[in-house]
Amino acid sequence: MKTFLPLPALLRLIALIAVFGASVPLRAEIPLHRVEANAAADTVPAEATVEAVRQVVVAAQVAGRVLALGADGGDVVRSGALLVSIDAGEAAAAEAAAAAAVVQADAALADARAALARSRQLHERRFVSQAALDQAVAAHDSAAAATAVARANLVRAREAHRHAHLHAPFDGRVAERRIEVGEMVQPGMALMTVYDPAQMRALVDLPQQRLAALERAGPLRARVELPDSGRWIDAAAVTVLPAADQRTHTLRVRVELPVHSDGVLPGMFARVHFLAAEAARLRVPEQAVLRRGELSAVYVAAADGVFTLRQVRLGQRRGDGSIEVLAGLHDGEHVALDPVAAGILAATQRR
Repeated sequence: MKTFLPLPALLRLIALIAVFGASVPLRAEIPLHRVEANAAADTVPAEATVEAVRQVVVAAQVAGRVLALGADGGDVVRSGALLVSIDAGEAAAAEAAAAAAVVQADAALADARAALARSRQLHERRFVSQAALDQAVAAHDSAAAATAVARANLVRAREAHRHAHLHAPFDGRVAERRIEVGEMVQPGMALMTVYDPAQMRALVDLPQQRLAALERAGPLRARVELPDSGRWIDAAAVTVLPAADQRTHTLRVRVELPVHSDGVLPGMFARVHFLAAEAARLRVPEQAVLRRGELSAVYVAAADGVFTLRQVRLGQRRGDGSIEVLAGLHDGEHVALDPVAAGILAATQRR
């Protein structure tokens, strides 16, 4: 959009032209735009927040001191890439103790198995009672169970020791790093946040009445506006979660963005425009609009070549660089695309 001169500066320029006889652009040199009523869908705007579809918080599962960091905030990481290394001496000791417990349990099981075999032989010869045999069977079963528990504890200890090295769960980007090298961590402590930048979506909370009105017009469609950059993105899909907030009585709507929407980051502010029924709308390029404070106007070209400044009431901006005109213009009229030049010419025409 062009930057226009302030009104006092513009008046001084017109005065200089009148005094020194500077050349004034002819109407033929001022580009015009024909105002036409085109069918366009009404939109219902709603504020939204961008989030990643896949985002995880990598947390510590063992206690220890951070030895090394494999990535920092903003880094792109591949699936399986090392993120954090922890000096898990306690986990290593627990694994060694679990391995020793397995050896001890195996020995006890072997002894109970031999004792059971002897008891059965003696029972067959009627040298021991049935009660003694039952005790041997119970001792064997208890030893077998203890061995199973010891082996399970060893597997758990090895798994815990393995978690001393934390890896990226998928291809993505590190959004935040919360620890430093040398810092002590405990199980459950958040270390890094990783998200997939290829899959993003906007979250909107819509009142029940407004959502019901939109759904009556057909399947939900939407466009996402990023006000900071001026970008507009067509939504890939719109999903309404089947649960309402009991406090606000709103429904959450997920607006999926196309895959690999570059420049979209989690936490960004966005504005979602839900498309409703179509209606005829007048639109003009934004560069044709002259703004003075809260007033908006355009220079309208008459058939005799005279430009007239006319105030207009504007509506919503569109993603193609145009803006709706709610009042002040009619279908078929022509407006100047260079309102500064049109204003200079209009001043000379009044002389």
